[in-house]
Amino acid sequence: MRKVMRREKNRIAAQKSRMRQTQKADSLHLESESLEKENAALRKEVKRLTEEAKYLSTVLSNHEPLCTGLSGASPELLYGAHHGAFHQHISVPHYPL
Repeated sequence: MRKVMRREKNRIAAQKSRMRQTQKADSLHLESESLEKENAALRKEVKRLTEEAKYLSTVLSNHEPLCTGLSGASPELLYGAHHGAFHQHISVPHYPL
């Protein structure tokens, strides 16, 4: 009788363990799909922002030679103290208030 009870108890424990393992695998699969979607969306946003930065850089490059408000300004005022140290050239003029 003890042996039968022990086997039954072990069978139930094994069944619960397999169920938990399956639930965990399902949960990880859902999380993986969600992260893949988020990753794709972030890559799309990075691509869009990169294209926007290129466009704005081109617009600015075309505008700078025509802008009379920048003629006497120093590079530090226009580009900041760290111009070119870490970033590609994208300048933003600072107009007097």
